[in-house]
Amino acid sequence: MKHTSALIVGAGSGLSASLARAFTTAGMSVALAARSAAKLDEFAAATGARTFNCDAAQRDEVEKLFVDLDAAGQTPDVVVYNASYRTRGPFTDLDPVEVEKAIAITAYGAFLVAQAAAKRMLPRIQQGVGHGAILFTGASASVKGYAQSAPFAMGKFALRGLAQSMARELSQHGIHVCHFVIDGGIRSERRPEPADNPDSLMDPDAIAASYLHVLSQPRSAWTSELELRPWVEKF
Repeated sequence: MKHTSALIVGAGSGLSASLARAFTTAGMSVALAARSAAKLDEFAAATGARTFNCDAAQRDEVEKLFVDLDAAGQTPDVVVYNASYRTRGPFTDLDPVEVEKAIAITAYGAFLVAQAAAKRMLPRIQQGVGHGAILFTGASASVKGYAQSAPFAMGKFALRGLAQSMARELSQHGIHVCHFVIDGGIRSERRPEPADNPDSLMDPDAIAASYLHVLSQPRSAWTSELELRPWVEKF
């Protein structure tokens, strides 16, 4: 693995934890950022990952996160944006404040994090001393808007558009940008798999393996979008 340092923004106990374990096993140092990093202490202690408090929708907090990583000698050459926020309900009943928050965290925060990352990756790549990859975690809502879920679809559609624009601009400069459509539910302790429907929920470790695969791709055959779904998911 040519990459050495990873940052996961919007970290939690699900997919982020699987990604952190996969990256650590691949030899990367790992940093985890969340609005409340204290919830990650136990997991961080087990993996050696460093944790940082960061509200990704706040420009000053994102900049502080990257400055702190720079100071710690852990400027990332892999950044994964997992943060999102959703509010549901009939369209006419949606709270505009909650809708604004959903778009800010799911899409605007992704822009802030990706911009801060790219500003650091580009000079190192141009000097021939680094690599760069920025990965975005999308969802079914990235490509189809569901009833009573307009804010989430708005945020995830914007995230996909951001990833496509970045890929077309930054790939030629050596930054691998990829958007992952996670089209299905992810298995967890709170969401166990039904005994009568095996493999109907996605294994977070299996998803993490696909992220690692994308990071290992030769630049002559890069993926800019990857869809993952359980075998029973309709699409």
